[in-house]
Amino acid sequence: MLKIEVDPGGKAAAQLHGVAQQLQDARPLFRSIAGMLEAQTEANFAAQGRPSWVPLAASTRAERLKRNRGGSVLKILQDRGILASSVSSSYGEDFAQVGAGGAAKDYAAIHQFGGTIERAAHSVKTRLRTDAKGNLVRQEAHKNLAVFARDGHKRARESWHEVEAYQVQIPARPYLPFSGPPDNAVLQPEAEASLLDLLQRYVIGAAGR
Repeated sequence: MLKIEVDPGGKAAAQLHGVAQQLQDARPLFRSIAGMLEAQTEANFAAQGRPSWVPLAASTRAERLKRNRGGSVLKILQDRGILASSVSSSYGEDFAQVGAGGAAKDYAAIHQFGGTIERAAHSVKTRLRTDAKGNLVRQEAHKNLAVFARDGHKRARESWHEVEAYQVQIPARPYLPFSGPPDNAVLQPEAEASLLDLLQRYVIGAAGR
């Protein structure tokens, strides 16, 4: 058995006492950890995943480009920035945490963990523009395609269509600095390395070195 005794009046004892005193109030430590977790989350958005997230589906890219008139940057999980801007962190005497929600609460979890969205059967109204004689207006570049009409457009042909129930599979794209299921999540390597470095610097600082 290896036994080590520390001189009560020596420098080592004073450093250990300093560490113990610091750890009695761990709020500064957990504040730093919370800030680190939020910074790691921002880095995940900037890198579009670490490792890289599943790319956008071709249909999603096409829909974004059409909706934004070709001006979309096509960054994953950052179409409008609602999810990224909802990220926040907090801390206390014995915890540090990071999460997302707010305006993004309806889809924050499924983007982090992935899952299946069930869409119930429903009816869809379609309004197509018509000319003064009631004929459908055709697109200039694609004569076989009609032109959709807004609800307030006076000349339109309206019809209803039934859409059957279907499922949408959402791949997991972990933007918070951990991966895996909610009950068994693990820190991503970058966050773990930052946490260990932070703890080491905190202990060294508390020891007065």
